[in-house]
Amino acid sequence: MTTLLTAPTKQPLAQPERGKLLGLPSSTALVLGSIVGTGVFTMPAVMAGAGTISILTLVAITICAVALGAMFGQLAKRIPNSEGGVYAYARHEFGDFAGYLTASCYWVTAWAGNAAIVSSWVMYVESLFGIDNPSAWTNFGIAMTGLWIPAFINLRGIRNMAWFQNLTVILKFLPLAFVGIVGWFFVDSANFGGFNATGGSLMSAISAAAGVALFAFIGVECAGIAAGRVRDPRRNVGKASVYGTLAAGLLYVLVTAAVMGLVAHGKLINDGAPFVAAFATMFGGSTVLAKFVAAVAVVSGIGALNGWTLITAELPRAAANDGLFVKQFGSQSRRGVPAFGIVTSAIVASLLMAYSYGGGDTGLKVFNYLVYLSVVTVAIPYFFSALAQLSYLVSRRRRVHGAALTRDLGIASLSILFSLWVTASSGYQAVYQAVIVLLIGMPFYAFLKAKKEREGQVAEPIEYVEPPITAETVTVC
Repeated sequence: MTTLLTAPTKQPLAQPERGKLLGLPSSTALVLGSIVGTGVFTMPAVMAGAGTISILTLVAITICAVALGAMFGQLAKRIPNSEGGVYAYARHEFGDFAGYLTASCYWVTAWAGNAAIVSSWVMYVESLFGIDNPSAWTNFGIAMTGLWIPAFINLRGIRNMAWFQNLTVILKFLPLAFVGIVGWFFVDSANFGGFNATGGSLMSAISAAAGVALFAFIGVECAGIAAGRVRDPRRNVGKASVYGTLAAGLLYVLVTAAVMGLVAHGKLINDGAPFVAAFATMFGGSTVLAKFVAAVAVVSGIGALNGWTLITAELPRAAANDGLFVKQFGSQSRRGVPAFGIVTSAIVASLLMAYSYGGGDTGLKVFNYLVYLSVVTVAIPYFFSALAQLSYLVSRRRRVHGAALTRDLGIASLSILFSLWVTASSGYQAVYQAVIVLLIGMPFYAFLKAKKEREGQVAEPIEYVEPPITAETVTVC
């Protein structure tokens, strides 16, 4: 722990036993598996509502996401203890309060994102088993299965989590690649909607596509969040982030555009399981193949939730070890996993699903609501990470010069502008609710800081004291 509020952490990055570490392939699979969840199976329907401009928006956000991945790699290389990723970067540069704010934001992102993933997953489970017009209680029951199976896998240990993650990445990547390549031979240009299908301004169409597109890329930072589980993190965090993001971006562009050309626009924008319709177009309405793609989406969602379940516990664990989260989050089970964080995050996500379905909403409406809540809360940690890198680059501490400095300043500046744009495009309701959630967490920081002061872990602020009244200070009128 640090001894002063603004002092950087000096400890070397703690590492579990070698057999429990994620190598570059598993770290890349963690990033790719966390990015590519069931969101990609729902995204074409939402993107089609914005028009074909959404494809260009997706390309632009892919470039920004890769830049973020490269920046996270740079931060992981120079920060002594980068366990916790975006949290560690903000705390190292700006102190405990920035670290706590970032950790709080990202923890909300993680469990709200899990709820969004599982809301999309529910639609494909219903398609797989032929459940028509399900009630809110049916949706909720399926969602609980999707949230708690990954939780139990993670509770079994990091090896089980890594093995399952690698398996699900392979199972979902190959069929998606098949649609993204072979599907183009069946595309009908008449199926594409207008360039701007919103009926509003061009900027409103871009904003409509941007929120869902960014949600699809949340996970680029996962290797950094789980740095304490990654072998040689100073080398592998950056590589895994960039490799995983590039693969996901290429897949997204190919697949989304292909599905938009396979399914008629009017049908696509109202379809919660558009890949089923896409396969029906490619293979003459085969029921077997429709069930197959629904099964792939179900596997994909479980894989994404598997990785995200680890992430929902890893960042609070790092913050708790620094005294900036409830100490129970820092504890580990005998299997070496943060069991308290895993279970607590699953419970909170379950409550959010109950709230979402409790209003009677289902399908894409619930998915869109949860997407924008996740997007706003993740944009803040991205923003602080970019500010941390910018602060370093304009300080006397920096060690990069010339072309490298220009490159790094460009990446940091792009990341800052990207984070601001994403926040602005998420809509008033999402920003309002995210701010309320974050403000609710602020009083906890007051108690945590006071506790650290009592224990001598941070310096106490110097208070103003009235000088004593003496004969010399008394003025006689």
